[in-house]
Formats: sequence, C-alpha cells, structure tokens
Amino acid sequence: MGKPLVGILMGSDSDLPIMQEAAAMLQEFGIEYEMTIASAHRTPKKVLEYTTTAEKRGLKVLIAGAGWAAHLAGVVASHTTLPVIGVPIDSSPLKGLDSLLATAQMPGGVPVATMSLGKGGAKNAGVFAAQILAVSDVKIANRIKVFKVEMERDVEDKAKRLIALSTAVASQKEVFAAEPAAPAKKKPRRRRWKKKTGSSAPGQESTS
Repeated sequence: MGKPLVGILMGSDSDLPIMQEAAAMLQEFGIEYEMTIASAHRTPKKVLEYTTTAEKRGLKVLIAGAGWAAHLAGVVASHTTLPVIGVPIDSSPLKGLDSLLATAQMPGGVPVATMSLGKGGAKNAGVFAAQILAVSDVKIANRIKVFKVEMERDVEDKAKRLIALSTAVASQKEVFAAEPAAPAKKKPRRRRWKKKTGSSAPGQESTS
C-alpha cells in the first residue's frame, strides 16, 4: 500500500455511512486515503493537529463532512493551503439546510468546495478529489475517463430497457384492442297474451 493522498474527516461516527461513499469512489480510482473522526467543536485541538500536519504526511486533498452547525470544513480550510472539499450532512432537524449554509458560506480568501447534501455529495467529493489529483497523475486521469464512459453506458442501457418495456406494453395494448368484443346478450322477450274474441284467458273456462 502507498501513502494516503486524501484525508477524510467527519464530525461524528454517525456520519460514517455517508462519508463511506467518498471512500468508495477513491477506491474506484485506486487512490489511497485515510479516515478519522474529528469535531470542530468537541475536539478542536485534534482538528488543528490533523490539519496542520496533513501536507507533511503526504496528503494532497482533504474531505470534511459534518452536520448541524457544520464548521468542520471551514476550520480545516483555515489551517491549510491544501484544497478542502466540504460535504454537508442532512442530520439536523433542519434537514441539512444549516450544514449546507455553514459549509458553503465561507468568507473570501478561505474557499471550501461544497458538495450537495448527503450520500450524493460524499460520492461527488470522492470524484472531485480524484479530478484534482488527476491534474498531475495520468493513471488517475485515465481511470476517471473510464468511469465517465461506464456511467454513460449505464444510462444508455437503462434507456434501452425502458424503450423495450414501453414497446412491449404498447404491443400488448394493440393486441387487446384488436380482439373482437363479445356480442351483448339479448334479453328474452316477454310473451304477451292477446285476448281473442270468443276465447277465454288461460286458466279460465268459458261461461257460455
């Protein structure tokens, strides 16, 4: 195993199911990474130590995910010149709006590349980190190109399956429409008795 190039931080272990999406994408591109839990509010000294030593340890990109008042990515960015990618996590009663704003609304001069909320954002963080590294690494760049092609093929395959399904449903409707409708049953006509001159109705005798 080589040295990690990407550091993934999260504010709590409850964020792990989401941040694993970033790790999965890094694995897809063959990029070594490390993960740790460090809270900007509960363990500020750990965040400071991790961030200030990241470059010396060979890290090239940092990914920070947090929920609620998500200051982790911003604090990390304030202590390093490495590119920082923020992943806001929708774990609060505000459904992540607070963490999105806390991550995105950085003052000028301290940028954080903010992804979307939740697992989709974490996945994009992994892809974006790979794209940053791909600027100076041909192997990673080629793997990203393959990933893009496979993603395009996957969408095309889904489109073909949908078209095939729609065609099958349409054909089935045409078959049902072509079948002749069953003839309606005629109601039996009620027979009416007509009184003839000089004759009696059924069940009556003549009185003549």
